[in-house]
Amino acid sequence: MVFPIAGGTQDTGYEISNSLRFNSASSSYLSFTTSTPTSQRIATWSFWMKKANDATQVIFGSSGDYMEIYNESDGELWFYMSDSNSDFLKSTALHRDQSAWYHIVMVLDTTQGTEANRAKMFVNGTQLTSFISANYPSQNDDLTGLAASKNFHIGARAYGGAASYLDAYIADFNFVDGSALDPTYFGETNDNGVWIPKKPDVSSYGNNGFFLEFKQTGTSANSSGMGADTSGNDNHFASNNLASDHVTTDTPTNNFCTLNPLAKGSSVTLSEGNLKYVPAETKGTVGTFGLTKGKWYWEIKAVDVGSNTQIGLYDGTDGNGFPTSYLGVNSSSWGVISNDGNTIHNGSQASYGSSFSDNDILQVALDMDNGKWYVGKNGTYFNSGNPATSTNPAHTGIDTGTGTIFPSISNNNTTGVDYQFNFGNAPFSISSGNADANGYGNFEYAVPSGYYALNTKNLAEFG
Repeated sequence: MVFPIAGGTQDTGYEISNSLRFNSASSSYLSFTTSTPTSQRIATWSFWMKKANDATQVIFGSSGDYMEIYNESDGELWFYMSDSNSDFLKSTALHRDQSAWYHIVMVLDTTQGTEANRAKMFVNGTQLTSFISANYPSQNDDLTGLAASKNFHIGARAYGGAASYLDAYIADFNFVDGSALDPTYFGETNDNGVWIPKKPDVSSYGNNGFFLEFKQTGTSANSSGMGADTSGNDNHFASNNLASDHVTTDTPTNNFCTLNPLAKGSSVTLSEGNLKYVPAETKGTVGTFGLTKGKWYWEIKAVDVGSNTQIGLYDGTDGNGFPTSYLGVNSSSWGVISNDGNTIHNGSQASYGSSFSDNDILQVALDMDNGKWYVGKNGTYFNSGNPATSTNPAHTGIDTGTGTIFPSISNNNTTGVDYQFNFGNAPFSISSGNADANGYGNFEYAVPSGYYALNTKNLAEFG
């Protein structure tokens, strides 16, 4: 049971340092009002996206008559270009992987004589040419969605109807007003045949163009805001229901672990970029990274403890893909129980730590090289454990021969439960700030010596 991970497997020379995490439950989005455009006929959109939901959600929207880019619930991409909701492309390709980054490029040029050249869609450098529906704009059509005084939204609909807020991580969002650029202006194929980011090669962004890198954490529409435009145009976006902890280092060049929406109970709700776990049944979920070796660290904030929650590890040998009961009920998982801090494995409990309280931050250190794991609370490891010196672990013999262990959580009560995972890309505010020895991650407590955050750069080196 190994899930795909993408990004950060080699040094490409161009690093994307930040992304912005959009959360539909918070109605989060960015907004900007256009001025006189360079063109209403020619434009290019380029951005990287890591999905966190399969619902129908808008990525980009204009208040001018259904100009939108959005995901259909079954994984199809739509590109609405039109006046009167009539011009659009709907691809047959399905993009459902919520653990990997996609590069999406949309190119519009209504001056083209061949209608298929008036609108193009690309994913990871490859043009999509198979469509469920394809209705192209008329030649030389001036589209109202690109006109002056239109609201541009990233992460929400701007024209009529429900807002369709986005659940996703977005990085390196480029909009070029007046130029039709292919994906090679924003990405390239590396020596391994993988499509990777490169520094945008844009000579002019046009009047309403922008480049959002999400390097700042302010909420105002200026150069210090998370919606700061770094193209030179100062077309800064306003932040709506976004906070500083929505700016993350989970990017196409260093992909971080999250919880896996494809491996969870049907009534388990994941949100905040698949880092927040809220159960409504006696089932759990697992992380997107399966670990075979190395030493790894993550934190979990028990926002609402509830009762009978188990944080821990899962190896999948029960054949379910995720905990369908509680962690520790059988030999495929290991847990520490919220009610009393006891360990549990193969149905057997042992005294270990203490009970969890609301807003406790739990520390997890997994030593795959020696088959041990450790749990702590608010800066102190249970039972005088010390991951750095390999003493007093919660359990030993973690690797049962399957070779792959997943971070996990489960609950067998479901009342008032809210746990938020920090694999280095916290969905909650961090007061102190600690990185691993490679400089990755943002944790509340110090990362034990020799342990690392769960991202693809570390995994490539130690995993």
